[in-house]
Amino acid sequence: MPEAFTIPAAGGAALEAIGLSKRFGAFQALDRVSLKVPAGEFHALLGENGAGKSTLVKCLMGFHRADEGEVLLDGREARIRNPREAQALGLGMVYQHFTLVPSLTGAENLVIARRNAPAVIDWAAERRRLDAFLDRTPFSVPLDRNVGALSAGERQKLEILKLLYLDQRFMILDEPTSVLTPAEADEMLGHLKAMAERGEITVLMITHKFREVKAFADAVTILRHGRIAGSGRGLTTREMAAMMVGEAPGPDKGKAVQPLRREMPRSHEPALELAGLFAEDGDGRPALRGVSLKVAAGEIVGLAGVSGNGQNALVEACCGQRPLTDGQIFVNGRDFVPMRRAFDEAGMFVVPEEPLRNAAVFGMSIADNIAFRRFEKPPLSRRGWWLDRRAISAAGRELMARFRVAGPSPDAPIGALSGGNVQRAVLARELSSERISVLVVANPCFGLDFASAADIRARIVEARNNGAAVLLVSEDLDEVLELADTVAVISNGRITYKAPIAHVDRGSLGVYLAGGSDG
Repeated sequence: MPEAFTIPAAGGAALEAIGLSKRFGAFQALDRVSLKVPAGEFHALLGENGAGKSTLVKCLMGFHRADEGEVLLDGREARIRNPREAQALGLGMVYQHFTLVPSLTGAENLVIARRNAPAVIDWAAERRRLDAFLDRTPFSVPLDRNVGALSAGERQKLEILKLLYLDQRFMILDEPTSVLTPAEADEMLGHLKAMAERGEITVLMITHKFREVKAFADAVTILRHGRIAGSGRGLTTREMAAMMVGEAPGPDKGKAVQPLRREMPRSHEPALELAGLFAEDGDGRPALRGVSLKVAAGEIVGLAGVSGNGQNALVEACCGQRPLTDGQIFVNGRDFVPMRRAFDEAGMFVVPEEPLRNAAVFGMSIADNIAFRRFEKPPLSRRGWWLDRRAISAAGRELMARFRVAGPSPDAPIGALSGGNVQRAVLARELSSERISVLVVANPCFGLDFASAADIRARIVEARNNGAAVLLVSEDLDEVLELADTVAVISNGRITYKAPIAHVDRGSLGVYLAGGSDG
């Protein structure tokens, strides 16, 4: 039987990073960072976006070569030049976005991930081995179904199963619960915590959720500006927050995270109306099944739902990336066809999920991406066609500062930014207008640290207070409950629940989120 089919008897690996430094041009991403994770520990890694977390784990996994420092694995120096060598040493990573092949079954994804996968596969034998492997793991996933048909929770479990299957004794988890319900997150992290306590694995988890740190982590390390800001066991939320943002934030930063006063909605007339929207997914299956929703001027409607229940299709329909098979969109009582000129005339702004894929051009500069909504207007252009490069760069620099986009310069390609900073750059473009009539935002704080998330949420509330109708599509239930005036739930492409925030009960809401009611 190949080695990949057993949870290693040797147990979790101990890892130590000593004085790791990494520079990208003039930007110091890591500055003599040292981290020690004993075998069998569940360790949390925190830090604001741009703090160096991604660079650190990419150095550990062989995606980057550190300029200085060394990595010890079980007390011995480990020279890791690429991810394949990391895998051979027992280091594995579950990434923020799924890496599984959607068109293959769970079993096929596991088998092809092996370094020693045979050219001709005896599937009967492989299934017997896989069944024996699953009997020794705490996760249950249907391996005969295509990954594309699995729920987000099942896919996340399969990603972790893949690491166990490949004998990865040291697991790096990058925001592993971002697409899970709270119950799913607790179940998954609870299993991993138990495995770590038994000494079977070691876990290093990147997260922005203090609740998960308090509930599951044995210890925490916090990065700030590429350096260790603090570490310890049993830290309070206040202590961790202080380490992340510093003891004395500047006046602008302090102002950015202050909650804004919520004003009463100015109108009960719908500024945005979705009337019986139907749409299909890429395989021709129903993605939206008659979605109807109204959002008044000066109101935030928070649309909650477990990942994969039609949220993406709804946002794509609103911004013209997915055609409707039936239904209409109305903005301020007028039929809205999502084309560039219509967005400008209606004052409608959309921030889709995964902005680098849906709302930005990878190879273009940060400033150019920020200028997309107004590049043909003064002061960014003259006579409607002559682009003023200096003005575009200056506008980009100003908005980068206002929205705290961490990057070398406005002329750097946006694809060089971290995911959170790409998100902030797109939000800077869409939220900086003075005439927002309708704002549609999807998971606006996905992957952002708590201070940045507070900043973005305050700006969304500010748009609402200024009279914008805001449709907030979020898989973060706490975010929906914090911001929304009205809460709705989408399940299986349908709106199954809607109520004013004052009438929302978290327990009952969980039933609808889990698909327990379908109206």
